[in-house]
Amino acid sequence: MGIGEEQLQKSMDALAMIEPAFGKRLGEIGYPPPRIRDRGYQTLLRTILGQQVSVASADAVWRKLSDALGDASDPENFITASDEELRGAGMSRQKSGYARSLAERVVSGALDLDALPEDDEEAIAALTAVKGIGRWSAEVYLLFAEGRPDIWPAGDLAVRIETGKILGQAERPSEQDIRETAEAWRPHRGTAAIFAWHSYNTQVI
Repeated sequence: MGIGEEQLQKSMDALAMIEPAFGKRLGEIGYPPPRIRDRGYQTLLRTILGQQVSVASADAVWRKLSDALGDASDPENFITASDEELRGAGMSRQKSGYARSLAERVVSGALDLDALPEDDEEAIAALTAVKGIGRWSAEVYLLFAEGRPDIWPAGDLAVRIETGKILGQAERPSEQDIRETAEAWRPHRGTAAIFAWHSYNTQVI
């Protein structure tokens, strides 16, 4: 599970002490709500379904998959499903391939979502070994589903835009710049990202 409300508020207070600009914005909009997702296969599968489509479209595909497969949260059902069944549920050939890659790695034990490496970069590497799971998806999963406190998805456009605004920067910071800036915020970079999304009012997974 992700970072709980109490932990998030304590981390936000600590972040505001490190970087006063966060404290100023916190006074304006208040604490961010927790962003929590369930750990495991279903959350990662829904991340794949949600790529490049609206939340409503992803939800519609999930309902069709549940009707077609019986239990879309069981990776075995994806391995045995035919291409026609997946297409009928609204999945493209590319996304079907990504979903099968995830299901196969979970079923074979190549990816153990209950025992990802403790090192964040190693955990990201394990997740991105799945076709269709990029660094952003891996980082958001580790932040929202595992509650890892120092995940910093600097590649996220909303995070970059809003963090730059909070810091009073005239131009949008580059990914490299924002990574370097955020080094001073360890171990609260995950909270910084959640607060940036809260400030930007952007829904992610």
